[in-house]
Amino acid sequence: MPQINFSQFLLLIADALRTEDGPKLAGLLKPVEEHGKMLVKEFRNPTKHSFSAYEGSMESPWDEIAIQYVLVVNHCAKRRASEAFKEECQLVSLFFRYFSQHSGWTLPALFSILRDLRDLAFDADLEARQKGQTDTANMEEAARLISKAFSNCITDRSSPYAESRRWGVYYVVGLILKSYFRVKRISLSKNILRAIDANPDIPPLSSYPKSHQVTYRYYLGMLSFLSEDFVKAEQEFTLAFYGCHVGAHRNQLRILTYLIPLRILRGHLPSKDLLDRFPVLDDLYAPFISAIRKGDIREYDETLDRQERRLVELNLWLTLEKARELCIRGLFRRVWVSSDKSTRIPVSMFHTGLQVAGSDVPMEEAECLVANMIYRGYMRGYISHEKQMVVLANTNTFPRLADRSNPFAQL
Repeated sequence: MPQINFSQFLLLIADALRTEDGPKLAGLLKPVEEHGKMLVKEFRNPTKHSFSAYEGSMESPWDEIAIQYVLVVNHCAKRRASEAFKEECQLVSLFFRYFSQHSGWTLPALFSILRDLRDLAFDADLEARQKGQTDTANMEEAARLISKAFSNCITDRSSPYAESRRWGVYYVVGLILKSYFRVKRISLSKNILRAIDANPDIPPLSSYPKSHQVTYRYYLGMLSFLSEDFVKAEQEFTLAFYGCHVGAHRNQLRILTYLIPLRILRGHLPSKDLLDRFPVLDDLYAPFISAIRKGDIREYDETLDRQERRLVELNLWLTLEKARELCIRGLFRRVWVSSDKSTRIPVSMFHTGLQVAGSDVPMEEAECLVANMIYRGYMRGYISHEKQMVVLANTNTFPRLADRSNPFAQL
């Protein structure tokens, strides 16, 4: 880009407004662009007073927005994240005054400045944490401002359908939800979802760009997962995964981190080819899958202990602790096979199997585990408590895990 000064910068903004060129306007307001560095060099240490000669030089609020932009870039160049974030908040608030009165051509600029707001909030919180201060205040403020953008998008009833600000709803929601998750204020997400449900005039989700759909479905899946609605969580994660761009490796990794354990609970163990594509997930899940295939309870429990901190951080520990039942089912099936697939097996044999597998439990608990396997549909049969005998079905003794009617209902 050729050298530009502030007057030329104002002309470029005016031209983008005149031609309603959203992407161009978005580029002009990005603090990392080359023209921003040129403007900082022009003013050295700019303050609002430095621009007094330019106030009123173009339609409001764009003269103020242009000034705020230079202040943001100046603080970014000097690595003052907190100050840059405060000035970006002012820029975003000024932009809303224009955005709320215009149609959807401004959406690319909205998306861009909200991303910058979120990124600067993250940097400002990191800076605050290094100084021993509250480390989520900036991201919380960013979420509050982004929520205003959501309101401006969802309440657009005057723009033509194709040019409506409502086409920004799901992108903005994705930014809000990401902010809430980062500051651990997940309960606030319900207000956003209720607002969407209360506005049936919004175009269907399938009409939005794939990237908007995938992000929204991922967070719906996360919210369902955390509330233990595993059926909906699996559905949303699956749709998000198959909607992902083939090159979006990081996004696929995030989705599979939660989709894989849900599929394991359903009895669908991931293939080696899939895990080979994601070494991080292979390291996390391969030991569990190996233990389930072998019915090795000791290996499963040792892996749970070894990975506990990591699993707790990911909110996955309870899910994989529940999946331990699949390991017990595998062990009991090996006991059944070792008894020549007999339909009558003493409870003591299952007890011995548990002990060999490293689970030193009393006979009564072994009987309880067998009863639990039968109740949950892992085995077909019944227990004769008086004779301490397990009577198993002649056919389909251990149904395929994937064939159980609704495994999540029993969790």
